[in-house]
Amino acid sequence: MAWNSGQIAVAVIAVYLLVLIGVGVVSNRVFRGTAADYFVASRGIGPFVLLMSVFGTTMTSFAIIGSSAEAFKGGIGVYGKMVSWSGIFHSVCFFLVGVRLWSLGKRYGYQTQIQFFRDRFESDKLGLILFPALVGLVIPYLLMGVIGAASAIEAITAKAFVDQAWAGKNGGIPFWMGGAVVCTVTIVYVFMGGVRGAAWANTLQTVVFIVLGVVTFAVIANRLGGPVKATQQVAHYNPAHLKLGADTADDKVYEERMAEFEAGTSPIKPKHPVQIPPLVFMTYMFIPFSVAMFPHLFQHWLTAKSAKSFKLMLVAHPLLMMLTWLPCVLIGIWATSAIMPGGGASVIPPDFANANAVLPMMVNKLAPTAIGGLLVAGVLAAIMSSLDSQLLCVGSIFTNDIVNHYFSKDTLSDRTVVVLGRTFVVAMAIVTYLLSLWIPGTHVFRLGVWCFTGFASLAPLVFAALYWKRATKAGAYASILTAAVVGLFLFYRAYQETGLARGEEYLVWGMMPVTVSLAASTLALVVVSLLSKPPRPQTVDRFFEARC
Repeated sequence: MAWNSGQIAVAVIAVYLLVLIGVGVVSNRVFRGTAADYFVASRGIGPFVLLMSVFGTTMTSFAIIGSSAEAFKGGIGVYGKMVSWSGIFHSVCFFLVGVRLWSLGKRYGYQTQIQFFRDRFESDKLGLILFPALVGLVIPYLLMGVIGAASAIEAITAKAFVDQAWAGKNGGIPFWMGGAVVCTVTIVYVFMGGVRGAAWANTLQTVVFIVLGVVTFAVIANRLGGPVKATQQVAHYNPAHLKLGADTADDKVYEERMAEFEAGTSPIKPKHPVQIPPLVFMTYMFIPFSVAMFPHLFQHWLTAKSAKSFKLMLVAHPLLMMLTWLPCVLIGIWATSAIMPGGGASVIPPDFANANAVLPMMVNKLAPTAIGGLLVAGVLAAIMSSLDSQLLCVGSIFTNDIVNHYFSKDTLSDRTVVVLGRTFVVAMAIVTYLLSLWIPGTHVFRLGVWCFTGFASLAPLVFAALYWKRATKAGAYASILTAAVVGLFLFYRAYQETGLARGEEYLVWGMMPVTVSLAASTLALVVVSLLSKPPRPQTVDRFFEARC
């Protein structure tokens, strides 16, 4: 009996996940049993693996699932908002923050951000307010991965189990099961191999999703009659999706196409034109500064063998970002007006509401049976290549900065530290999975923007710690607390007014909320530092003398 596309997708997913478990087994064989090896791979990662692991952990479901969803909803402007700024500022942060922190980490033996900040500001209790802030922001980051992966699996395995009572509404693997499988596999290879296993898995997954991403783009474009034909259809039905902003002409086209759809003469239900105000576009530039405070990136930076290992990453990362985002955005745009050659019904149903499933649905509808199964592996690779690093970093922070430091006074053995780290990884994965079941319809892109807003609001702390000698302990506390209070207030207002499932943009005085929270935390840091007692010169000097 011939298999349908959903069943083949299930088989490919199973094989791919088994390969990842195999990576964990292999990395476990070279695991030295020490905390340094488990959390920072004994600082022995070379340029290529460093590039692949860092790029893999920044290209989350936000970039793959979220970008397609946002492009489907609002058009090509998402590419300009995110990639143009991120391509510049990610590399800037890698150079100004990553290389410097690697140097200090190697000199003083840091394994987490909190260890550095505690030492830099001579405050033993700083970790007690920084820990909940970092973990609280990592949880939505983890949620993006689980929701994105479960949504992709559910959409891509449609009709695989139509006769089974436990199957999803579309006959595929249900959301709850897909999320459980992804969390379990991630736990297994992170549990066994630590950061080395995550780095190796990320390298494999990054190569897979780059290669298969290009294949996905080529296959879908071909099935729509080629890139030019697919884009022409968008220009006819939804022209505003090819512009940064809508105008009155787009409103007129929308009304005409809607009349055709309601009369039954057009298979495409047009999407209302969306305009990106210039102030919104400009203030998106602050979002990429979030990478300066990502705890999982800090951990990957510490794994580098030398400062020279950063060179390839600084050059290649923005190029890989452009290569990855563009196909996903174009596929999301094409989905608004996708008609197979020869006419017929639109590929995406006119009443389609789950934007998170746009990319997997396009793959499911347009990719040939055998290729479709491989393409979903590429989608999962992109999502899981960040999920593992985030789980590992929170395990490291909890073990090293809370249990070992505050409760055991740094007396725990390496074996105990590793066991605690592994236990917390499992606990966080379970919590994240349960939260994903509570809010399964959350818009991945919007959740990601809020997560990055929080990390960006903390970025002044790391820049001040590295480049401003006058920054004080009191200023650090003020910055963290201000970022938390302002960020939570804005998020609460946004949740009340727009929600997260609808994916609507929430603005403050016409700007992205990150503008307000970043300005507030920066102002608090500067003012309080200048009003408080300066740090001791002998303490500060050792951080500013440690040059790479």
